[in-house]
Amino acid sequence: MDASERPLVSVRDLHVRFPLSRGMFGATRGWVRAVDGVSFTVPRGETLALVGESGCGKTTAARALLRLIPATSGTVSFDGTDVLALRPEPLRRLRRRMQLVFQDPYSSLNPRRTVGDAIREGLLVHQLAAGSEADDRVRQALGEVGLRPEFALRYPYELSGGQRQRVGIARALAVGPEFVVCDEPVSALDVSVQAQIINLLQDLQRDHALTYLYIAHDLAIVAHVATRVAVMYFGRIVELGPAAAVFQHPLMPYTRALLAAVLSPDPAARRSHAVLPGESPSPATPMAGCPFHPRCPDPRKDAACTVTVPPLEEKSPGHFAACIKEPVVETTLPFGP
Repeated sequence: MDASERPLVSVRDLHVRFPLSRGMFGATRGWVRAVDGVSFTVPRGETLALVGESGCGKTTAARALLRLIPATSGTVSFDGTDVLALRPEPLRRLRRRMQLVFQDPYSSLNPRRTVGDAIREGLLVHQLAAGSEADDRVRQALGEVGLRPEFALRYPYELSGGQRQRVGIARALAVGPEFVVCDEPVSALDVSVQAQIINLLQDLQRDHALTYLYIAHDLAIVAHVATRVAVMYFGRIVELGPAAAVFQHPLMPYTRALLAAVLSPDPAARRSHAVLPGESPSPATPMAGCPFHPRCPDPRKDAACTVTVPPLEEKSPGHFAACIKEPVVETTLPFGP
């Protein structure tokens, strides 16, 4: 496949498991299946949003993709390079092209270092600039995220939450990446600031031809920024498709429940809320069949749902769902891009 045609990022059958230990010798008594066979691609210039409840594995999948935590099995390809097979030095060089914007702008910056030091560090590690040239790159990075050059001399405690997140974005972009993982970049910010950061990320994507993996809880924001959406549940992707299709014609009951939970800005709007019974199963407890079947409100579920693990199958062009029943297409949700 020609380099211009293949996706920038390709993840196939990714598994991440963490051992459960007990006793003074730490004998393993089981495994937490945090990510259980996730597959997706991210074409160049697109934004794939990874959404789902807390604990569904979306952040773990992203960190395994970047090799910040070890993957148990599977493959991750970045521009044709097998990321999981790289040795330390080639991995260090590749990481310049794959950056991360952290969720918490408070803990992701070292309080003992100035803003300029935080941004300059990546330039020095990757030997991109030094001395006055590095200082110029720091000022340029600050300007691109809407901060004045004098912010380089300030410490994180002197900044607001929105300003700290702008610094985090500047730090990621200073080394010239192609792919950026945005791990809930606005969830810790005031609502009035969230729109500014989202617009900034979109402007930077356009100006620098960036590709995003956007992790989020807020589906209203996802509808605004995403090209495609992958819905995760219990460590698996249960629905994947173009943003317009997923939001306007959701195939999975779980996706419909997530969308119905989004608050409408119109106080007069009336929407039905799909309340799911029970809680998400524990990733430390293996479950036979579809992991969603104990909470599934679909009246058509039967004994087959308790024994068959549904694969992610294409139900309509480009729109995938993991359900052994033919999904019921609902168009009643007044929500979408």
